[in-house]
Amino acid sequence: MNLSSSEIRRLLTTSDPTAVDALMEEAERVRDEVYGRRVFMRGLIEVSNHCRNNCLYCGIRRDADCRRYRLSPEQIMDCCRVGHELGFRTFVLQGGEDAWFTDERVCQLVRGIKEAYPDSAVTLSLGERDYDSYARLREAGADRYLLRHETANRVHYGRLHPAEMSFDHRMQCLRDLRRLGYQVGAGFMVGSPYQTLDTLMEDLRFIADFRPEMVGIGPFIPAAGTPFEQEPAGSVELTLRLLAIIRLLHPQVLLPATTALGTLHPTGRERAIAAGANVVMPNLSPQDTRALYSIYNNKLATGSEAAESVADLRLRMQAIGMEMPVERGDFKGKS
Repeated sequence: MNLSSSEIRRLLTTSDPTAVDALMEEAERVRDEVYGRRVFMRGLIEVSNHCRNNCLYCGIRRDADCRRYRLSPEQIMDCCRVGHELGFRTFVLQGGEDAWFTDERVCQLVRGIKEAYPDSAVTLSLGERDYDSYARLREAGADRYLLRHETANRVHYGRLHPAEMSFDHRMQCLRDLRRLGYQVGAGFMVGSPYQTLDTLMEDLRFIADFRPEMVGIGPFIPAAGTPFEQEPAGSVELTLRLLAIIRLLHPQVLLPATTALGTLHPTGRERAIAAGANVVMPNLSPQDTRALYSIYNNKLATGSEAAESVADLRLRMQAIGMEMPVERGDFKGKS
C-alpha cells in the first residue's frame, strides 16, 4: 500500500481515536489477506549473554555487571527437542556477539538441528559477522537471520553505540545476508534515546525500500547499569501504530508481537496481533538462564512468554480469532 510521508506523519501523531482504529483495522485486513488468521510460533533459544559489544542501551553489554552464561550444544539441542514436541517448527538461536560461537560450532549446531528436525527452520540472531561467515552458516542450512538495524539514521546510530561500532558495517551485513539468500530480519526500538519523528520516518523508508522478510520492533525499555538506565521507556501506543504502518507498507512482512510489548502491557501481545502482527516467539531457553538474558529491565520469561505455556497461548490467540498452526511460517512473496 502506498502511504505518503505526510499520511504516515499524520497517523503517527494524530490524537483522533477513530483514525487510529481505522489504521489498526486496515492492518489486520491486509495481514489476513496475505496470511489468513494465523500466528506463527518461533522457539527462542537465548544461547549466550556474553557480548563483545558495548551498546549503550543493552543490559548484557560488554561492561555490564551481570552473571554470564553460555549454553552448551547439548543444551541447545535439548531445547530444540522440547520445542519440537511442543509444536515449534522454527528455532531461533539468539545471543550476544560471543566469540565462542565460531563458524565451525554454529555450523555444527545448524546441521544437527536440520538433521534432527528436517521439517523445521533455523533462524540465527548472533550479530555482525563477515560475508564469508554468513556464507558458511547459510551453506550449513541456516534459513533466516535476524539483525536489527536499530536506526536508519547514521547520527542516531552513533549516539546509541560506542565509536568502534559502524553504521555502515551494520547496513552492509544486512545487504550481505540478502545476497546470500537468507530470509532477513531487521528492526528498531521505539522511543530509544535521541529518536525523533524524522528518524522514525527514515526507519520506515528503509523498511519500505529494503523490504526485509521480518521486522522486529518493540518499545525501548531501559536496562539497569547502562548509560540509558534513567531514560523513559518507549510508548506502547506508538509501537502499535508503527506495527500497523509497517504492515501496510510491506504487506507480506512477518511481524512479531515482541516480548517488550508484553513486558510493558499485560495484553501487549494481543494488541500487537490486532495491529497486524503475526509472529510470537515464546522462550525455549532453560528456565535457569532466562533471567540472565537481561537485555532490559523486567524482561518477561514466564507466563505466555514461555514455551511451557503454549496451550495457554493457543487459547489466548483463539480468543481473538487467531490460530497457531504447527508449521515453519515462511515469508510469502518476493522481497
